[in-house]
Parts: sequence; structure tokens; C-alpha cells
Amino acid sequence: MPTKMKKIAVIGLGYVGLPLARLFATKYSVLGLDINRSRIDNLQKGIDDTLEVEEELLKSVLKSENSNANGLYCSFDLEELETATIYIVTVPTPVDTKNQPDLTALVKASETVGKYLSKDDIVIYESTVYPGATEEVCVPILEKQSGLKFNKDFFAGYSPERINPGDKLHRIEHILKVTSGSTPEIALMIDDLYASVIAAGTHLAPTIKVAEAAKVIENAQRDINIAFVNELAKIFNLLDIDTQAVLEAAGTKWNFIKFQPGLVGGHCIGVDPYYLAQKAQQVGYNPEIILAGRRVNDSMGEYVASQTVKLMLSRAIILKNAAILILGITFKENCPDVRNTKVVDVVSSLREFGLQVDIHDPNADPIEVQKEYGLESMLGLPQKKYSAIVLAVAHQQFLDLDLSELLEPNGVVYDVKGVLGSKADKKL
Repeated sequence: MPTKMKKIAVIGLGYVGLPLARLFATKYSVLGLDINRSRIDNLQKGIDDTLEVEEELLKSVLKSENSNANGLYCSFDLEELETATIYIVTVPTPVDTKNQPDLTALVKASETVGKYLSKDDIVIYESTVYPGATEEVCVPILEKQSGLKFNKDFFAGYSPERINPGDKLHRIEHILKVTSGSTPEIALMIDDLYASVIAAGTHLAPTIKVAEAAKVIENAQRDINIAFVNELAKIFNLLDIDTQAVLEAAGTKWNFIKFQPGLVGGHCIGVDPYYLAQKAQQVGYNPEIILAGRRVNDSMGEYVASQTVKLMLSRAIILKNAAILILGITFKENCPDVRNTKVVDVVSSLREFGLQVDIHDPNADPIEVQKEYGLESMLGLPQKKYSAIVLAVAHQQFLDLDLSELLEPNGVVYDVKGVLGSKADKKL
């Protein structure tokens, strides 16, 4: 059983890792490790490019050296891991171009941790995985790299992240945390560790697999519900019925769940169902509802583009080389995260119609957009007129824009998010 002083290392300081490291640093000595040197340089100055942790809050826990004193020390030097006793892995687990789980970062992180693992250490995973991945994929790597025996010399746990990028109300300390461990004693220790900083409390799952499964079904459930509403939007459009009006009316019933139609991207809802689906297929079951929901949601970019084009044709706008402005490229409102954004599907489909597409997003890093998708995105509002405008992301900055100043006399506005009211000619 672990008896050494707690020294926590958080591997991966992105949208999940940094808020977690900051929170633990209020009570423990924390090493924050990330291989992105420019990211570490900014964090040491108190600057978080993801906008998840405010500068004042981050600076309040930063320390200048990797000591045993409480606080957060950020580094890209892997050798700093030698001092840790508890490792928390928060690296991204996306899908590849064929929508298959990509565990590359998780494998590399496990290899790194394994090299520095000592007797009685604990490794906790927060990255989204399919049920069984921690013990089937990660633990063997830890054993191989360390030469230690699982559940004898070192232990493991899984506590799924529940970070909601851009959400300043539901912060990590206010979201109930699911925990688990590889033995009953370790599970209690891990639960106590998280409970010491999570004000909302914890839920101790009986096994690591249960905790892993809980994570993927949380987002698979949302994905299916949104797919249902997206399908309704397509049906009601053909029937010339206002989808938002229908949802508002149905929402007067006490047990109706109010989901909204839209583009479903990001690192959770648009990804997690594929992790569950792959594992189901491995054991001989084809998950029909889960994959059907994914197909519907993955089709929405093309649908938005086609509806925009139909709207333009109704105004006799000549499509070839017509200029169109996309407002927003991030996967959700009021955050800079462009991972797995489905707005790129809208852009691609519009270009297939021969349209000239410009993208404006005051929150997205143009360099990141170019790197991820090969697209140009403007921070500033362009000074030109457009035949059409598509509001793809409901950033606060867009809500008060005078769109008429950006439109040609017969130009149209398509509102994906349903937030523009009378300023839109049509909405999803």
C-alpha cells in the first residue's frame, strides 16, 4: 500500500489537465507536464490559451520549482516525473479519419510514465477510452516499461473527465467526479484524493471498467438525443414547420428533454460514441442506434450547406464564385477549441457548390485552424459584402452584429444555432 508523501503529476495540460492540475495545486504539490514547450512558457507566465483558467487564478497556484511545497510547477522536462507518486494522465484520445479510436497519445503517455514508475505509485487515467482499455492497453505498457507488477508494486485508477470547454458555471470543482481503482483499497484512496478538492463530491464506481463505460455512455446518450432533434429539424423543414416553435411547445411537458439541433463536433460528443461502438463490435455486437445517431449528426454539415444554397437560389443569387461568410469555426460557442469542429464540413460542402467561403472567428487561433484543417480564419470582421452569411457558432460577439452591413442587397442569413431571431432568413 502507498505510504509516501503525495506528489501529483498531471500529464497533459490541455482543456482537461490544466484545470485539474490547478485545482489539486491548492492542496498538494503538483507537477504539470506537457510536451508543448510554447504552452509551458505561457503557463509559467500565467497565460492559458484555452481560456479555461483565468490568469489571476493560475498565478495564485504557480511555483517556480518542482518542490514538495503545495502549488503547481509546469514543465516539458520528462525527468521531472521522477519525483511523482501519483500520475494522472489527461492526454487527448481522438478518432482517426475512419472514425476509429486513436490511442497514440495515451500509449506514449503510458510509456513515459512507465519509465519513471516506482514501487507503490498510482497511475490514474482521465482520458476517454472504451471499457477495458486502462487494464488491457495501458497497464501492460506500464508493467513492461517499469518492470513492476500490477496491483503488487503499482496500482491504477480511472476517473473520467467531465470538463465542458467554455463553461464558466460548471467548473471542475463543481462537477461530481466518478472515481475507481484497481483494488478496493486503492479505489478508496483515489476517491479520497478527488474528494479532497471536488466540492461537488465523488461517486466511487465498483470497477475501472464501470467508470470507463459511464464516461462513454454519458456522451453517447447526448449524441443520440441531438441526432433525434436533428432528424426532426429535417422533417419539419420539409413540412414548413418551425422546429424551435415545436420544441418550445413540447417543452411545456414536465418530462420532455430540451435538446437543440445543430452541428455536433468537439472532443466528447462527436468522438465517444465511436469508442463504445468499436468495443461493442469487437465482442460481436453491432450497435445500431449509436451508429445511426452518429450518421445523422455527421450529415449535418452537408445539410446546412444545401439549405443555405437553396435559400440563395430562392433569391436568384448566382452561385458560382458568390461570396459567403461563415461566422464561427470552433466546435462550440465562447471557446477557442477547434478540435473536431463540424463547421469544416459546412465549408467543404459550400465550396463544392462553387462558392467562395470566408471564415471569421474572434476566438479561434488562425494558426491552429490552418494547422488542423488547412483553412484561413480571420480574427477581425472582414470589410466586404457577402451574398450569404451562415451563423455556425453562437459566440457572444456575433449576437449584436449588424449583419445588414455585411450583406449584399439580396443577401441571405442562415442561422444554424437559432439565436438571431428576425435577423435570419432561415434557421436549422
